[in-house]
Formats: sequence, structure tokens, C-alpha cells
Amino acid sequence: MFEGAAAETPILYGLFMNPFYRAINYLRSIVFYVGYIISLFIIGLISLPLLLLPTKIAAPVILLWNRFVLFWLRICCGIRYQVNGDLSTIPRPCVVVANHQSPWETIFLQLHFYPLTTVLKRELLRIPFFGWGMRILRPIAIDRSNPMQALKQIKRVGVERLSEGQSVLIFPEGTRQPVNKLGSFARSGADIAKSADMPIVAIAHNAGQYWANKKIAKTPGMVTVYISDVITVDDKNTKEIMQDIQQWIEEKLL
Repeated sequence: MFEGAAAETPILYGLFMNPFYRAINYLRSIVFYVGYIISLFIIGLISLPLLLLPTKIAAPVILLWNRFVLFWLRICCGIRYQVNGDLSTIPRPCVVVANHQSPWETIFLQLHFYPLTTVLKRELLRIPFFGWGMRILRPIAIDRSNPMQALKQIKRVGVERLSEGQSVLIFPEGTRQPVNKLGSFARSGADIAKSADMPIVAIAHNAGQYWANKKIAKTPGMVTVYISDVITVDDKNTKEIMQDIQQWIEEKLL
């Protein structure tokens, strides 16, 4: 369980009852978004010529933006993070399965699990500046209006990316969920791992408690990230694998 977050919650709740504190926190969040948008505009422009270069050259430049956002978030909003687990021992490539609460985990995981391809909705690549940079990271962009085709694409391209040495990031809930809640877990992550004979690493985090989805104001505090032991896929079917992962994330999250 996220013990640090639980300990901070009563204190933060009391602070948020203070109108002055709430106003200051809101202003800090506005400053964060100003820097966020300006930096996104800059990296988007830089990404246009980078599209002509090999991914191994262009992608590290794009990931400087991820690094900046995490830094700027700490400076402006007081949001830090701690990792429980050793990132250096994670097998590469692998399938990364994480719960989904906010934009934070995508930014963090893309940076710390690179080279990494992310499964995301196709519409995100059409966003000016943001979409240009995302293309360089070679995501698996799916059409969610056609679920059957999307599942086939995720499996086919996911296996291809793993064979090329890229890890694959999947949010099995499909969309962001409220804090302390999990949605239904799709089997795509386990399906890809079994097809490619690659291990899985599960991620649990509470980022939504501090960077709430679709809200401007941020909450200062410590995002806690848990990294599972390596999960092999030899002796279980995809349903059993995802049930085990969901249970592990629930134990850490709730």
C-alpha cells in the first residue's frame, strides 16, 4: 500500500481547507502549465526535422522533454517521486503493464524504460506539436472505434517492436481511472508477451493523487512507484497472468 501517500493525506486535506493555500497552489499549477505548454511547443518544432533522422538519434532528444516535465513539476508543484524496485535489473526488452491514472506515468515510464513503444489512441498523433514528438517514439497508435482490429494490431506490432529490442508499454485498463480504483484488465499485455516469449514487468503507482486527471490544480507530495519482480509467461494462460498482475497492483494501490 502507498504508505507515504496515506500519511500525507490528512495533512494535505487540512491545507486544502485553507483558501490562501488553495489559491497559491492553483497559481503554482498555472506556472507549471505555462512552462509545460511552452516546452511542448519548442520540442514539437524541434521534432519536425528529427523525423528525418533514425529513431535512436531522434528519440533521446524528445525524451529531454519528459525529463524537463518531471523536473518542472517538482519545482513548481512540489511533486516528487520514489521508486520501489531496481530499474537497472529490469530485462530489456519486456512488456510493461501499468495502472493508468494521469499523464504522469506515461511521461515517467517513457523516460525510464526507453527504448519503449506505447500503446495509445490514434487521435493523439494528430495533436500539433505533441503528436509530432510522439511519432518519433514509434507508438502503437490504435483506432479504438474498431476494437477487434485494434487488438490484432497491438499484438502484431507489439511482437515486432519486441523483436527489434523495444519494450512495449500497455495500460490494460484502456483509459485513466480514479485514484484507488482499477478498471477491467484486458489481456493484450500477456498475449504479446506469450507470443514473443518475453517477460512482463508490472508497475503500480498513485500519480493520480497528485496530478489528477482533467484538473488544473496539482497536489504537492510524493508519487510512489512499485516495480514487480519479473513475471514469466511460460506456465500460465493469458487470463491467469493478467489476474495475477491485477491482484498485485491492487495490493499495492489499495
